[in-house]
Amino acid sequence: MGKIAFVFPGQGAQYVGMGKEIAENFTQARTIFEKADTRLGYSLSDLCFNGPEDKLKLTVHTQPALLTTSIAFYQLIKEEGIQPDYVAGHSLGEYSALVAAEALDFTDAVWLVEQRGKFMQQAVPPGEGTMAAILGLDIEKIEELCKSCSDEGVVEPANFNCPGQIVIAGQTPAVEKAVSIAKDFGAKRAMLLPVSGPFHSSLLKSASMKLAKALETIEIRNPIVPLIANITAKPVTTRDEIREGLVNQVSGSVKWEQSVREMIALGVTTFVEIGAGKVLSGLIKKIDRQVKTFNIEDSLSFQETVEGLKEGV
Repeated sequence: MGKIAFVFPGQGAQYVGMGKEIAENFTQARTIFEKADTRLGYSLSDLCFNGPEDKLKLTVHTQPALLTTSIAFYQLIKEEGIQPDYVAGHSLGEYSALVAAEALDFTDAVWLVEQRGKFMQQAVPPGEGTMAAILGLDIEKIEELCKSCSDEGVVEPANFNCPGQIVIAGQTPAVEKAVSIAKDFGAKRAMLLPVSGPFHSSLLKSASMKLAKALETIEIRNPIVPLIANITAKPVTTRDEIREGLVNQVSGSVKWEQSVREMIALGVTTFVEIGAGKVLSGLIKKIDRQVKTFNIEDSLSFQETVEGLKEGV
């Protein structure tokens, strides 16, 4: 078998009930949720397991909820003795990847992403910024589209997810204009996303600066396995690179497609998505159909993944 990468989902993958079944069946998973509750000072576990959905969808809650759920599942596969050769995460998921790589302690990370969520919400008032998915255009066409809408405000490429799927972010009038004229540039489809801000755009520079100060209070170690960073799509092996990448990532583009291609070039043939949903597994298959993908989001998928990996796929 080739190399294995563990990948962790970001915002948008959350749903009410995530992690509940695994916490009821595995003490070590339940312990992770209890640690998050203690560090944050409220019952994050109850919010994950029972909602309400509108509260779970608030960025300040979504980010620690997804991180905690991912690490609860990661704890299980770690105890099976399965180790990745690389880790990566989509946006927020990068923090889960860093916990898996032992660069961040879990309780520090859960506090840190709560702060990150606050900073991102504070950076742009509600309604003033948004994001949209554009399907069927390459990078050059996306850049042309954004440029043609700049008279309405800031609009920039935010997430390079997979071939033909790029997310843009910026001031609401500019993003809405881009959606309305995207088909003129050859897009198959364009849709506004249900998000609370223009994440991964230059409008979040103030959030980056606040995060930099928060990171100064947290111990960051060199990772035990390389992280493929969102901002560069290249391996990161030192704590200084990690710190710089996390700061720049808030207001910079997520190079997910490029990150997956980099891991494949480094010999990865199996990707294990750990956490809520199967969003990343779907994107990875669109990038390269030859690789194997597994996901872990409940007891059944955990057992299937472990069996598949131990059989050598």
